[in-house]
Amino acid sequence: MREFMHYITNAFYGATGWSEDNSYKDLNATSRELIDFPLPRGLRLTLSSLATPHFATSYQLGSVGVVDGSISYLHSSVPLAAVPARSDEIPLAALLRSYRRLHELGSRERQWFWSTGEPTVPVPPRTPDNDKSSLLYGRLYLPQSLLEGLVVKRFGSELQIQVSAVSEQTLRNGGTMLGLVQYDKGKYGVEGLASTDGGLLGVRGLYNFGGDSSPSKINPQAGSKSDVGEKEGIYGRFSAGGELYYGTLNKSGGMSLGMRFATLPTHRGTPLTATVTVNPLMGNINTSYAVLARDYCSLATKMEFNVYSYESDWAVGMELWSNRRPAGFVLGADPNRQQEPEPQPQPQSQSQLEEAKAPRKKERSFQAKLEWRLDDPESELESVKPIDKSTPAKKKEEYLGVLKARLDQNLRVGLLWEGRAKSLIFSLGTGVDLHRLDEPFRSLGLEIQYSS
Repeated sequence: MREFMHYITNAFYGATGWSEDNSYKDLNATSRELIDFPLPRGLRLTLSSLATPHFATSYQLGSVGVVDGSISYLHSSVPLAAVPARSDEIPLAALLRSYRRLHELGSRERQWFWSTGEPTVPVPPRTPDNDKSSLLYGRLYLPQSLLEGLVVKRFGSELQIQVSAVSEQTLRNGGTMLGLVQYDKGKYGVEGLASTDGGLLGVRGLYNFGGDSSPSKINPQAGSKSDVGEKEGIYGRFSAGGELYYGTLNKSGGMSLGMRFATLPTHRGTPLTATVTVNPLMGNINTSYAVLARDYCSLATKMEFNVYSYESDWAVGMELWSNRRPAGFVLGADPNRQQEPEPQPQPQSQSQLEEAKAPRKKERSFQAKLEWRLDDPESELESVKPIDKSTPAKKKEEYLGVLKARLDQNLRVGLLWEGRAKSLIFSLGTGVDLHRLDEPFRSLGLEIQYSS
């Protein structure tokens, strides 16, 4: 389950218009979240709060053999008042859905998109201050006294700098620090990185072609749904990139190349994502394929092969959303079914049916009868009660939970059920080893989150 602070960090990126689609490190984000999702271990409770539009806190307590926990603080220079922060109001799709759709390249406005391609929360107004926004995050782990921090600073709409650090006595030199310089032009994205761990220096980038990356489609007016909807076949975007890094202290380096094809939100068919990455030095070839078969069902598969050792690995993953409670999902019960039987309507005669279908005439007012006339149209309009649009009806949430499952070549199964119960968001998961049927359950955990 994504933690509350991760949810708020994504809200900050959405409020400032920063997209992670052009980051090479997120090339396999969809298949990774559908297959390599973490399973909870032990019991863990998280209490979080967006205390002010600029400040958020989170406290976590867990028990995995020993009692541990953490304290987190986050500050955003951009107000996040429009972000749903209460655990009973947070959209589950924004927090739990794994399939990740691309943004339109022409859509550089401050919008917060999720799997449906539509903004989930109101879009904050675009101001020059958002292009120079900043985010500060700190987390202290107890009792091991491990401290981690993150600083994000924007320098315009296309340039961003991130600095993350970890401090702990057992680490070499007492900690490590990583710096990232990110430049997103829309058509392409470039990142430079430097780390104190081994004196690592690197550069990586991603270039987009096809689909909406053509010059005529980068213009938001040209990339409208009416133009794209006329296309037949699969409409998507190709992305190709790579990374190159070198350790100045250990005198070793590495590189990788990758490509991704993903359909765009305006594609009228089934959304899909396919990736392939190659590490020429190590001889590794990784491929993945993910598809949003239905709005409630996502499937993914990946395969890894090494040309030097001929070793291969494969895994499959599934995500199944449900509008039923956990018991109803297992037993097939409908949660919306009434406990008491509804009374059956009594049969009516033909004359009664015709009378019910006939429009009822409104009786004239007493003043109109005295004056031997019909009511004025204005009086009829006044009799209609106006609709109060200031308090719109609360839309019922479409899904109540999601079941995630994976299986690898070693017959290891991971099962995870995530959902909401009242004002609590929970995550219940277990790992099963089918090779050890005498002791199949390898792990079991429950995580509960509450935010206000």
